[in-house]
Amino acid sequence: MSPAAVSSPSSTSTGKIHGFAAKGKGQALEPWEYTPRPLGPHDIEIKIDHCGICGSDIHTIDSGWGPTSYPVIVGHEIIGRIVSKGDAVTDKQIGDLVGVGAQAFACHQSDCPNCSRGHDVHCPRSVFTYNQRYEDGELSQGGYAEAVRVDSTYAFKVPASLDPREAAPLMCAGTTVFTPLLHYKIKAGDRVGVVGIGGLGHLALQFARALGSKVTAFTSSEAKRAECQKLGAQHVVNINDPEQVKAAASSLDYLVVTNNSKNVDWNSLISYMDVYGQIILLAIPETELVLKPSSLLHRNIGISGSLIGGVQEVQQTLEFAAKHNVRPLIEEMPMHKVNEGIERVRSGKVRYRVVLSNPQ
Repeated sequence: MSPAAVSSPSSTSTGKIHGFAAKGKGQALEPWEYTPRPLGPHDIEIKIDHCGICGSDIHTIDSGWGPTSYPVIVGHEIIGRIVSKGDAVTDKQIGDLVGVGAQAFACHQSDCPNCSRGHDVHCPRSVFTYNQRYEDGELSQGGYAEAVRVDSTYAFKVPASLDPREAAPLMCAGTTVFTPLLHYKIKAGDRVGVVGIGGLGHLALQFARALGSKVTAFTSSEAKRAECQKLGAQHVVNINDPEQVKAAASSLDYLVVTNNSKNVDWNSLISYMDVYGQIILLAIPETELVLKPSSLLHRNIGISGSLIGGVQEVQQTLEFAAKHNVRPLIEEMPMHKVNEGIERVRSGKVRYRVVLSNPQ
């Protein structure tokens, strides 16, 4: 995909939303416009100021997780201000600064088997922020654009102490890593490892440390050692050093895996776990996992997955990050350089999140 810059989308009076869309697998993003779904009574429209580039965006652009419905505007780390709202929206006002993450709708009905238990992420009627169909057949479109419309429940007020640019990656990357820490009730003294010190991993280190955990970073880059320590890791293991790997055996209660490489050695990861240790998979590699079942049974090791966070978790993520000074390290780029930003993410050169910004 070429990193060539493209012209910025411009607003018109046609009622359309302008953005940058993937129109086919392996193609650079291009300016594109679409007619948004009518603004319902519970909906809001947000003028987008910033949007982070997430690895999920690239998987979708590439049809890596299955066929993508092109054309699609990706982006689900959105920060902006409300410019219009439905009549039933009473808890948010025009001009409020809000964030949108990976989900744009769930039913929240009392008879829903998942929403009724606080599991709105798994609502049968849920709609992700992009590349999913609403019940009326319209495709959801994301944040590499001038605006977006979502159910107001999935627009979260941004704490005043958060820089809007830094708040963007918290909407997905931050929420994705903090949600399982909440679920497993990670506490002071727990031994937590993080594999994959990138867009998600550098935030996982900070959240785990802020919870009082004993944090170990696992990296293949010796150059990241000092930075991992600054981000909260008390221990850093270079996975290319056999002696360091051996010393890390049976040292963890929890291991957060954010690496989506096809070449992850799962049996090596299992060796880091103590009895009844829990491995938490956050990344979605475009391949199958290969491991020895006996390595799980012998020490009662568990492997679980965690998708994204629901309404409660997103709000808790923002509030915790604001209170404990958890901040992503970002590279800001103008929205019209979206293809250049994507290439930086593909190349692994980003430290650690690209945030696209519209003209203010």
